[in-house]
Amino acid sequence: MATFKDLEDNLKNYIIQEQSDAHNARTVNAAKYNNIKIWMDLTKYTQAHFFVRVSISEAVFALNDCSKLNGGLGYEERFIYKWFGRMGIKDKFIELWNDVEKTRNKHEEEV
Repeated sequence: MATFKDLEDNLKNYIIQEQSDAHNARTVNAAKYNNIKIWMDLTKYTQAHFFVRVSISEAVFALNDCSKLNGGLGYEERFIYKWFGRMGIKDKFIELWNDVEKTRNKHEEEV
């Protein structure tokens, strides 16, 4: 089962790798990506989505096509689109979305 932590680590490693492969990259500030946070909040958006926070920037993306719903990540935003297109990433998000919805529905039934 996928976890948000798995996706955070995967994204961090992807961004660092992409930047280290760039011809114009002098140094990669890997510490900047140690605080990447990914989550879903069904109280803010009912459509399938995911939030990404990098440093002090935050954006929310639609799960179906990774279109941005709100916010912005500046320079790093382009990495999100490329990373989302990698094999298996969307499937992991769908798995997490289904789990989050199931948890919410179970909680609502208990109340």
